[in-house]
Amino acid sequence: MNKTKRILIKISGESLMGETSFGLNFKTVGYIANEIKEVFNNKHQICLIIGGGNIYRGSKGASEGIDRSTSDYMGMMATVINALSMQSALEKIDVPTRVQTAISMSQIAEPYIRRKAIRHLEKNRIVIFAAGTGNPFFTTDTAAALRASEMNCEIIIKATKVDGIYDKDPILHQDASYIDKISYIDVLNKNLRVMDSTAISLAKESKIPIIVTNLNIKHSILNAIKGIGKFTKIS
Repeated sequence: MNKTKRILIKISGESLMGETSFGLNFKTVGYIANEIKEVFNNKHQICLIIGGGNIYRGSKGASEGIDRSTSDYMGMMATVINALSMQSALEKIDVPTRVQTAISMSQIAEPYIRRKAIRHLEKNRIVIFAAGTGNPFFTTDTAAALRASEMNCEIIIKATKVDGIYDKDPILHQDASYIDKISYIDVLNKNLRVMDSTAISLAKESKIPIIVTNLNIKHSILNAIKGIGKFTKIS
């Protein structure tokens, strides 16, 4: 596992809120940037995708009467705000980055071009992919699995609020059982909701393992790549 060269890190938008209930907590963004820099300093090529749930969640907007496609596009815009904030935090600590968006907005970011993204990775830049897949009805989890497949990533790291997968929500159930290894099929059959089913199916088809680890524990991303500490591996 510690020979991994090219990885994709997926971070939820909610992770950027820290202790606040909405938006960006810049202290938390800085902490996450330092965790990513630690991986970068270990000579890994990094693709990064951040959700938009701290600002706007498309499915919630749709449930409240906004047209679903419009609502999803609004959610994609939120991911661009998060991508730019993470780019700024990373570059402040001397980590070179590029933001590529699936929806063209040339004044602030490059359009997503696969060959260009690969070239950035080869030049030792972190590439932050924003605006999901560019299509409504797909989550940023699916965008993560898609970009990981396109970039030939060797692993997907899902950095979340829990230290792996449990048979039920450990925040709500004290008797939840921790799972250290699980197959893609079992995740789908048991409806464990760690990522949506489209993302899991795409990772399965591309044979990219998914590691679920707790972003709030220092060094957890790097340790998971090295096979150290507590995490769940889906393969």
